[in-house]
Amino acid sequence: MNTHSDIKRLIWRRDRMEKVRLKSVPLNNIHIKDSFWDKYIKLVKNVILSYQWDTLNDRVQDAEPSHCIQNFKIAASEETGEFQGAVFQDTDVAKWLEAVAFTLASSGRDEKLEKLADETIALIGRAQCEDGYLNTYYTIKEPERRWSNLKEGHELYTAGHMIEAGVAYYEATGKKEFLNIVARFADVICKKFGPEEGQCHGYPGHPEVELALVKLYQVTGERRYLDTAKYFIDVRGQGENYFKLEENGEKYKAIFPEFAGYQPEYSQSHQPVREQKTAEGHAVRAVYLYSAMADLAYEYQDKELEDACETLWDNMVHKRMYITGGIGSSGLLERFTTDYDLPNDRNYSESCASIGLAMFGKRMGEITRDASYIDIVEKALYNTVLAGIAMDGKSFFYVNPLEVWPDNCMERTSMEHVKPVRQKWFGVACCPPNIARTLASLGQYLYGQDDEKLYVNLYVSNETDTYINGKPYSIKIDSNYLKDGKVKIYAEGKDGASHGCLALRIPGYMKEFQIYRNQKKLEQVKIEKGYALLEDLDKKEEITITFPMKARFVWANPNVRADEGKVAVMRGPLVYCLEEIDNGKNLSACYLDTKEESEEIFEPELLGGVVSIRLKGKRISEKGWEDGALYGEHRTRFEDAEFKAVPYCNWGNRKTGEMTVWVKEVL
Repeated sequence: MNTHSDIKRLIWRRDRMEKVRLKSVPLNNIHIKDSFWDKYIKLVKNVILSYQWDTLNDRVQDAEPSHCIQNFKIAASEETGEFQGAVFQDTDVAKWLEAVAFTLASSGRDEKLEKLADETIALIGRAQCEDGYLNTYYTIKEPERRWSNLKEGHELYTAGHMIEAGVAYYEATGKKEFLNIVARFADVICKKFGPEEGQCHGYPGHPEVELALVKLYQVTGERRYLDTAKYFIDVRGQGENYFKLEENGEKYKAIFPEFAGYQPEYSQSHQPVREQKTAEGHAVRAVYLYSAMADLAYEYQDKELEDACETLWDNMVHKRMYITGGIGSSGLLERFTTDYDLPNDRNYSESCASIGLAMFGKRMGEITRDASYIDIVEKALYNTVLAGIAMDGKSFFYVNPLEVWPDNCMERTSMEHVKPVRQKWFGVACCPPNIARTLASLGQYLYGQDDEKLYVNLYVSNETDTYINGKPYSIKIDSNYLKDGKVKIYAEGKDGASHGCLALRIPGYMKEFQIYRNQKKLEQVKIEKGYALLEDLDKKEEITITFPMKARFVWANPNVRADEGKVAVMRGPLVYCLEEIDNGKNLSACYLDTKEESEEIFEPELLGGVVSIRLKGKRISEKGWEDGALYGEHRTRFEDAEFKAVPYCNWGNRKTGEMTVWVKEVL
């Protein structure tokens, strides 16, 4: 049912004669039944949500305490005590609620889970101030310092995650209580910030609220939310830096010691966003900002802003991204550094950053209809995002290195941020609930659609009800993509033929493919921006795509100094790695022979069922070094060796040991 606001919004859009952005198929219309992804999605519902609820309530033994729920109870005057945790601690609850919402939408309503969420939402409502303000840190600890430190205080970041959760819960359940709570807080923000006299002319130190306000606008039709998001984007980096100005405010108080000597590049405020050419600063902040920029480029049909998004994307993925879809290489302030600076052993690549990369890529793919963006989305989802969670759902990586020597991951080294084992929880626990909400919402990445076409982005087995060219269709995908490269797609029009189009993504790494339509091989296929277009859809269609799912060697640009003389192994979207448990100690002594054929073996009992890759090469011999001497006059000698590689996303799930993605090459 269209509300008055919906109608106004539709009219406003029509008047702009805009190019239409692709939309996601609603989560409740998608039922994933995939041998690879099922275990992760079920893990969210059956394990992760309850485990994370226990952590939020400080019930997990030997885990870092969260204090989240306790903070809300104190803010609601239901308990006494002091605020505990980081200034943005509320976001853990927000992301948990968003994961719950996506689970209810994608896996079906669950009375017990929904009741728990409703009770949590009610608690949040009781913690909300009379004027609509919502933030337990400032409510409990420093109410007089609201909005006085946008650089470090994370008020707008925390608000953004809460707004996203409120929107997701409304879309999943139709319940308005949470939506009304976050809308009241959003109204506080819209009144506080803007260009008018008497308003604050600042912007978020940690971008996030911008994309959240766009989502709130999309479900309410209220333009003030969209306009405020645009204001935050437009004012960022203009004139004298706001964050340096606010340091002179009488209520300003520094929060993080590491922010001493603050540089505007860290928060992407060194230039107006339309003038920025390179991905700078804190990686998570950057991709959340870029995601909002993409949203607003579409909403306002702002070509200049869209061009800026494309420029920043190109720099990030072509010069500052790991092969796994990890970004933000530096452990110092979790940030980008310079082009081609991609060290493996001290790589940071926060899990949240790869999630933000996927969010940004999804938006750019929807705006441009260019499959190359989805190639990167796929890379991030299948590799870094999945590596961030153990296969039992109860421990997590915050940092995602590409090389690990456990003995060197300790204090007193530059690798102390690298963990060889996943942690039960973190003092700053943004990543675990972020991974949960991403896995629960996987369905939103599978398809894009406009009035005439359905775009198939990821080859994940599922059943979907949607519309193609105005006609209702049932779509079924049976995918063995990761195992043998074969995908079957069944499309059936419930009211006859649509004569619309299926657009099938051809991954950029696939040099060849075959498509059969109703048992007939297509000799010529129209390709448009990486999508194979199957036009004039009949009432019933059976489509088979076969991809050559073979292991392949990948090399880095010679300017990536950490990877010179090395090679990586990929199969489909999966990056592979060597682990000590399969290949012994000192993986730095291993050399792969890329001229030798590899062997692929499906092992149903290994890591939940994976294809392992057997590789040939050499290993540096330790003969002559039996005395343990540190140096000697012994020439390097090689021995023939065989190696076993497993998917990077599964590393660290068996035994603590060394791991490496990039391996020296026999030349």
